[in-house]
Amino acid sequence: MTNTHDVAHPCGKCAFYKESVWQPVEAGGMGVLARGFTRKPLIANQVVFAQDTESQGIFCVSAGLVALRTHNPNGTSTLLRLAYPGDVIGFRSFLANAKHKTEARALLPSRVCIVAHRDANKVVRGNPAVLERLAARCISEIDTNHERIIATATTSNKQRLFDLLQRLMATHGERVNAHMRMQLPLSRSDLADLIGVQPETMSRLFTRLRHDGAFVVSGREVQMPVASGDRNAG
Repeated sequence: MTNTHDVAHPCGKCAFYKESVWQPVEAGGMGVLARGFTRKPLIANQVVFAQDTESQGIFCVSAGLVALRTHNPNGTSTLLRLAYPGDVIGFRSFLANAKHKTEARALLPSRVCIVAHRDANKVVRGNPAVLERLAARCISEIDTNHERIIATATTSNKQRLFDLLQRLMATHGERVNAHMRMQLPLSRSDLADLIGVQPETMSRLFTRLRHDGAFVVSGREVQMPVASGDRNAG
């Protein structure tokens, strides 16, 4: 029989270990956590979980980029947010014991770490600190949504697009000489969803950013002068 005190923490070597919701798991629960833990590589456009399906557990994005999207009854969809490395997804349906209200889909080759529902339940019941961290993630999401609402009312459309492109560039861009460069992983319609504007507005916003010297967009290729990284888009 395996001594649970000898089981290594499955998140122990992760760059996000200190912030992991599973970090507080004590030695007595490590065997259960390790039993339910899997790492899953994803290809671009692969679904992590589908809307209106039962919770399969708790997911942490450990690499890549994942889109959280809601599909509407009229056949349209709305991109609600992006999950970057270190973000936890699927935990609200887990906590509510309810079906997923969104779809999660990889936008780029990605990786998620999953703790299966049954084992996650056992770990959470035996480790109140894990539940506290999940609750903190819920509060953080609420705060982020609140900030987005305020930003929509108080910040220019151009600034919100600048901030989003800068975040994507910092996470997924590569330096080429005096520029940072990336292939935009989102459609312009998705970008419009995230910053709260109509899709037809995007061309004007990209033109204004180009005139500012902040970004140059050609199709899906985006370039940003390195010297402009700290420049405020106004």
